[in-house]
Amino acid sequence: MSKLDGRVALVTGAGRGIGAEVARTFAAQGASVVVNDLGANMEGSANEGTPAEEVTQEILDAGGKAVANNCDITDFDATRELVAQAIDEFGKLDIVVNVAGIIRDSMIFKMEESQFDAVIAVHLKGSFNTSRHAATYWRENRGGDYRLIHFISGSGIYGAPAQPNYAAAKMGIVGLSNSCASGLTGYGVTSNCIAPVAYTRMTASLEGKSTVMDYSPTNEKMSTKNVVPPVVWLASEESGWMNGRIIQCGNGRIGLFNSPAIEREVTTPGVWDLDDAFDEMNTAFKEAVVYPNPFRKPRD
Repeated sequence: MSKLDGRVALVTGAGRGIGAEVARTFAAQGASVVVNDLGANMEGSANEGTPAEEVTQEILDAGGKAVANNCDITDFDATRELVAQAIDEFGKLDIVVNVAGIIRDSMIFKMEESQFDAVIAVHLKGSFNTSRHAATYWRENRGGDYRLIHFISGSGIYGAPAQPNYAAAKMGIVGLSNSCASGLTGYGVTSNCIAPVAYTRMTASLEGKSTVMDYSPTNEKMSTKNVVPPVVWLASEESGWMNGRIIQCGNGRIGLFNSPAIEREVTTPGVWDLDDAFDEMNTAFKEAVVYPNPFRKPRD
């Protein structure tokens, strides 16, 4: 039996790269797939071909079930119709995978308002739009094994210097996912994030540069195929106990991020005196941030 037999999935940004790999693998594992892609270039400023139709045809040629959709996920009403298309075409909706994205990189002191707004709109608002309309359907049809899977990035987790818009959007999606994980669990929905590492058109500019990973089309560990296994697992009925977490995958590795937790804390019995608060934070927090290894702490 395949991993996703009888499941229905909607995948945004599914015309190229990781999204296309997810859509093809879902279909190969028995899911019926709505392949959404506007066909835009990386900056989202112009359309380039019909990738959603091409991936859909690949799936159909391989004996799978799929239908194409070209809506702009920043459009609230259009994404309502996108969700409705999945239900009308395949009878239900079990899984939403938010992959679609654009980049408009710049240092914060050079970034135009339009660059920030465009990236936030596609990544964060787009993820909200699909999640919102799917959640409405799931609330009305309780009892399923429903899945929200949001793609985020190390750019947000670690803070890529030339991507303040992209980083903000991706960490906003983490907050969105966490809220959905808490708010929708009673309706049979889990919500988790994927932080991928792969060679795609978005990371192609890193090829040959000095980074911690070898971004190259010839490095099979950086293949988009290495991102897919945990996405399929999250989409399956086996993963119902995983909720509100981030999984990093790619480069031959699959890892689970820890949840945020208080690392150090200082307290007062009443109202803080400002000087006392400064002294306590400089002592307790500096030990954790600057000198986490006690053997490297300068001696008095």
